[in-house]
Amino acid sequence: MAFEDDLEKILEKGLDKTAEDMLEAIEATYGEVPYIFNYMSAQPELLVTRILHNNAILKNSQALDLRTIELISIAVSAAIRCRHCMKLHLRVAKRMGISDEEIAATLMIAGNLANATVLAMAARELSENKDMDEKGDTDCDVCQVSNGEPMDI
Repeated sequence: MAFEDDLEKILEKGLDKTAEDMLEAIEATYGEVPYIFNYMSAQPELLVTRILHNNAILKNSQALDLRTIELISIAVSAAIRCRHCMKLHLRVAKRMGISDEEIAATLMIAGNLANATVLAMAARELSENKDMDEKGDTDCDVCQVSNGEPMDI
């Protein structure tokens, strides 16, 4: 279905009915509705535009099958440490018949990449700042240091 057709249906049905139908379609496809979509259901305009955005990405990602997309979702959930996302995508993967071995391999790759990111970032900082004086940065909002003194919050 073309994007224009989606828009035409939204105009015909209205936002509330469209949102309701979209949530039903998600539940039929994945076996449940993700928390964020349920949360957004109180604001149909946000929900509908979010789902249209997601659908556009999926339609333009046809080089990847749904199993691969779900494994990527598991890897990203692990990398960003979102327990809720992880639990959802693990349940969906199980419903899709993705094996524990495939999931474990995905998690190992995600963990390895996350670990490499930490090491690469730290190595770059060390290399770029090897000539830094002992004081280093004079202000850091993240670690709340200002000229070596704790910052008032």
